[in-house]
Amino acid sequence: MIQGYFGEKGELLFEIDLIAGDGSGVTVNALLDTGFTEWLAMDIQDVESLGWTFIREQDMQTARGEIKFNLYAGSVVFNGQEVTISVLGGEEITEVLIGLQCLENRRLVVDRKADLLTLGED
Repeated sequence: MIQGYFGEKGELLFEIDLIAGDGSGVTVNALLDTGFTEWLAMDIQDVESLGWTFIREQDMQTARGEIKFNLYAGSVVFNGQEVTISVLGGEEITEVLIGLQCLENRRLVVDRKADLLTLGED
């Protein structure tokens, strides 16, 4: 189970580990974006600095209209397990975004009143 925390404005934040192509790791704070239907999105410079494998360009509908992203294969650690996921790299993405794909096999518990935020296995 991953313990999350609430940001200043009530954002849902989780610490995740990103595994670079050379095997080194970096821990980042990731924002759960329930309007984002993919797995992970990051600024393209950050994705490239991790040495993840480029797959193809991909058009995506966003709040700003249709935007072209680069799709990569990247590795993250969730609940102690390394998982290879799809990652969108784009311009001017200021946060590391976790999308709805991460909820596919996980249970999200949000109880703001009790200050409880977890992402865990069923």
